[in-house]
Amino acid sequence: MSNAAASPIESPFLAACRGEQPSRTPVWFMRQAGRSLPEYKTARGTTTMLEACRTPELVCEITMQPVRRYGVDAAIFFSDIVVPLAAVGVDVEIVPGTGPVVAEPFRTEDDLKRLRNLDPCDVGYITEAIGLLVKELGDTPLIGFAGAPFTLASYLIEGGPSRDHAKTKALMHSAPELWHGIASRLAAICGEFLRVQVEAGARAVQLFDSWAGALSEADYRRFALPHSTAALAGVAQSVPRIHFGVGTAHLLEAMAETGAEISGVDFRIPLEQAAERLPDKVLQGNLDPALILADDAALLAATDAVLESGRGAKGHIFNLGHGVLPDSDPEKLKLVVDRVHEVSAR
Repeated sequence: MSNAAASPIESPFLAACRGEQPSRTPVWFMRQAGRSLPEYKTARGTTTMLEACRTPELVCEITMQPVRRYGVDAAIFFSDIVVPLAAVGVDVEIVPGTGPVVAEPFRTEDDLKRLRNLDPCDVGYITEAIGLLVKELGDTPLIGFAGAPFTLASYLIEGGPSRDHAKTKALMHSAPELWHGIASRLAAICGEFLRVQVEAGARAVQLFDSWAGALSEADYRRFALPHSTAALAGVAQSVPRIHFGVGTAHLLEAMAETGAEISGVDFRIPLEQAAERLPDKVLQGNLDPALILADDAALLAATDAVLESGRGAKGHIFNLGHGVLPDSDPEKLKLVVDRVHEVSAR
């Protein structure tokens, strides 16, 4: 399923993605590259987030830092879900402590005209950064990623992060044609962003629908599912695809219908329950990120419990049930990696 030649050393991560029996349960962490690492803060310095994402040498260094420090089984490309939006001309800024803020929110048909398609030339720095990474990573696979259309649309419509997504939901129901117009444009942009990463050498991709949990299942199926499916279709048959959302236990089956081979599971539902509901899917997850801040005994016990819980799945990739928290101690993350590898070695 990989877009690259078979590696001389089989990757546990890629084997697990295919539902095969890896030599050990693979482990990586969402947000492993970035804010919790002191070397990240040194490397970033005063560079803004979007500038950092457009600087290939810096992207390569930041992506490599957790691979060197933890010995994880996959690298996650250092970028941000709004990078492709900025690349097509949306006036978006990542405000420290707030998140993405859109200067002129999208609310009308005229706003839809502001969303053009993404051309690979718009993100040449992505191709360059992945080229550097493929050389550095060797046998460790790189995961590319994008934000899902619903989550990106919610930032565009709300103008920034939102607790209730009220403006987004109101627009969906009041102007469904406009909603589907925005979401389908975003699906094309997401799909092309993923394709660029795969063409450059990413061995798997993850689609993050961070805010999909705010939707009912009926609304998800009507307003989000078709567009996430379209975004993932662009890299079907080329690399394994992971789909993840937060607070989405009620949407597991619906999100699996996007076609993604691997279902990311957040920490709110035990993996054995997810495995019963998705018997044909490889599962990724799902240690509560807050437990990285617990003492060693509690953390190791929770790690063992997640490994045990994942045994019933078609395949299991160990991860957190959301991203690494900023206050996480890197030594604790290393402890988890070592424990997963030690306990699961076959």
